[in-house]
Amino acid sequence: MNLHVTDAGAALFSLAGSGPLVVAQLGQSLDGRVATTTGASKYISGAAALTHLHRLRAGVDAVVIGVGTLIADDPALTVRHVPGRSPVRVVIDPDGRAPADARVMRDGAAEVICITRRGAPAPAGARRIALEPGPDGRFAPAAIVAALRAEGLARILVEGGPDTLGDFLDAGAVDLLHVLVAPIILGSGKTGLSLAPIDQLDEALRPRTTVRVLEDGDVLFICDLRRAIAAAPLRSAAEAAI
Repeated sequence: MNLHVTDAGAALFSLAGSGPLVVAQLGQSLDGRVATTTGASKYISGAAALTHLHRLRAGVDAVVIGVGTLIADDPALTVRHVPGRSPVRVVIDPDGRAPADARVMRDGAAEVICITRRGAPAPAGARRIALEPGPDGRFAPAAIVAALRAEGLARILVEGGPDTLGDFLDAGAVDLLHVLVAPIILGSGKTGLSLAPIDQLDEALRPRTTVRVLEDGDVLFICDLRRAIAAAPLRSAAEAAI
């Protein structure tokens, strides 16, 4: 793991290459919270982190959120803080709950796709892709990625919320995970990630990670989930240090 303390310009990570890629992004507090108990989340991350997020959006073909995030936050999901093209906005919406007056449905800034089960509605401002949900009523992340790539959307940013991020991570459908940690402690509220439980630390995700400190204090962890660190050597090193 390498620590690079740099200015914001050098610290912002660009997505190299042009091949298929799934990136997940999460901004949270020091104690792993993404919102207070009342749902307030703007702005846990600082200005440099927001610029980083917009740069990620500019580097992908599509940005994906769950319908719960659409309803709770009404995000624009556009590129405003950096030069570039806004990606296609994709809403995972099995039961057709996306409101017609959501900002993404009205602003015309980029195409909107709603992924629904067959027969579920989509708002007038969106194009619908129908998928078959699993027994739990949720779509398999691999099916979502395949459907988007069939539309020519090869580079995908999974932006939220926590349940959607958890589904993609549990399914092994994420190549890179960007976690932005702000120097703030909430003490309560919604946690950023909730994954399937594990019994042993050997089962934990241990990605190769680069750490970068942004100019206003947020810390960016760039986790390459394609390159895992073996758990046994880490455990041996820890035991040797005791």
